[in-house]
Amino acid sequence: MACCLGMKKHFVYLLSITFISITFSSCIEVENPYSKIPPGKWRAVLKLDQKWMPGESLTKAAMNNDLQRNTKNVAGGELPINFEVIYTTSDDFYIELINGEERMKLEDITFGRDKATAKDTLRINFPVFDSHIELLCQEDHMEGRWVRRNRENYAIPFYAKHGQTYRFTNLKKSPIMDVSGKWEVTFEEEDGSTSKAIGEFVQNGNDLTGTFMTETGDYRFLEGTVQNNKFYLSTFDGAHAFLFEAVINDDQTLEGIFRSGNHYQAYWTAKRNDAFALGDANKLTYLNEGYDKIAFSFENPEGKTISLENPEYQNKVKLVQILGTWCPNCRDETKFINTYLKDNPNDDLKVIGLAFEAYRNKEKSDQLINIYKEQFGIDYEILYAGYRDKGEASKALPMINEVISYPTMIFIDKKDQIRKIHTGFSGPATSTFKDYKKEFERFVSQLLAE
Repeated sequence: MACCLGMKKHFVYLLSITFISITFSSCIEVENPYSKIPPGKWRAVLKLDQKWMPGESLTKAAMNNDLQRNTKNVAGGELPINFEVIYTTSDDFYIELINGEERMKLEDITFGRDKATAKDTLRINFPVFDSHIELLCQEDHMEGRWVRRNRENYAIPFYAKHGQTYRFTNLKKSPIMDVSGKWEVTFEEEDGSTSKAIGEFVQNGNDLTGTFMTETGDYRFLEGTVQNNKFYLSTFDGAHAFLFEAVINDDQTLEGIFRSGNHYQAYWTAKRNDAFALGDANKLTYLNEGYDKIAFSFENPEGKTISLENPEYQNKVKLVQILGTWCPNCRDETKFINTYLKDNPNDDLKVIGLAFEAYRNKEKSDQLINIYKEQFGIDYEILYAGYRDKGEASKALPMINEVISYPTMIFIDKKDQIRKIHTGFSGPATSTFKDYKKEFERFVSQLLAE
C-alpha cells in the first residue's frame, strides 16, 4: 500500500512538471511570436530645446515659465508621437504614424544587431524628406534620435515605449471650456514681426484635433488634449515636428508657444472669430509688369531639357507646380494632383513640377526627385529648379512677383496665357479642402473646354 502511494505521488509529481513545462513553453510562444520589436501601439517623445528665444518680453517669459511649471507632467518640452507596429509575417512589419485622422505608412525600415553595443537596432527612413530615426531596442522600449540630414548637425533625442496609447497624458482633468471652432491666430516672431493664421479645432471631452491655416499652407493633422485650462497639440511626419502649448485665459483667449523641432519657437495668441479670413490665395502671387507669360528651362533627372516650348506642351492646358520634395504641404498637393490625373485622364492636360530643393547639388536633388516620383507613381516631369531659398527661387522665375510659398500652382491655358496663380495649399486636414477640390475641378474643366 505504501509502495502504491509512493508511485501515485511520483506520478502526480511528473504530471505537475509536465504541465508546468507545457504551460511555460506555451507562454513563451504566445508572448514572443515576433522576431523583432513588439507589435501594437507605441508612444514616443522627441526631447525639444527647453530654452525660450533671446530677447523675449517679460510677458512671454512669464508665459513660458507658467507652461513649464504647470505642464511638467504633461508636455514639459516633450513632443509626443503615437505609432503602431503592424506585422505582415512573423519577420516583416511596417509602421503607421498616427496624427489625428491621418495614418502615415512607413515601410523603409531596417532591423539588425549593432556591433558596437551588441543591441538590436531599428532604423526608420523617410527617404523623401531625407531624414531618419535610429534606435536601440530593449524589450518594450527604444531610444535614439531623429536626424534631419538636410540640416547641419540636426538631431533630436527620441524615446519610445510599447503599450502606451495616450498622446500627451492619460489624465482626465475637466476642461474649463470647449475650444471647438474657428480662431483668429497671431504668431509673433523673435524680431517682433507678426503673421496671421486661422485655427480650426475640434474638441471631444479631453481629446483635441485640428490644424492652423496660413496664407502659405496648413500645419496638417494635429492631435492633442485639453486639460483644465491647458491646451496641447502636436504632429510628426518625418519632415516636421510641431508642438503647440497654450493657456486658456479667463477671457477665453489662448496664449502660448509654438515649437518646430528644436530650432524654432514663436509666441502665439488666439481669439474666437468666425468672420476672420486670410488673404485671397489667388491674388498673392502675380505676374510682374511687362510679362504676359512664364518661361523656364531646366533639366529633368535624366538630363533632358524641359521648357514650355517643347512640342508636347503646345496647345495644351498646363499646370506648373512650384514645390519641394521636403515639403509636407507639397506632398499633400502632389497626392491631390496625381489622384486627379489618374481619375480624369486627358491628353490636353499637362503638369510640370519645378522643385526647389534642400540641396544645391543637382545630382543629390535629382535622386530625391526620383524617389518622390516613385513613391507617388508620378508620370509627369519634375525638374530641379534650384535651392529652396525663396529669394533664389524668385530670381529663377523673375516673371512673378515672388515665390511666397511652397507649393504654388500656376494655371496656363492652351494659348500659354497665365489664367490663375494659387499660393499655398490647404490640404485634407482643413475645412476648405473640399471647396478647393471642387473649384480646381471646375476651373481645369473650363480651361480644357476653351
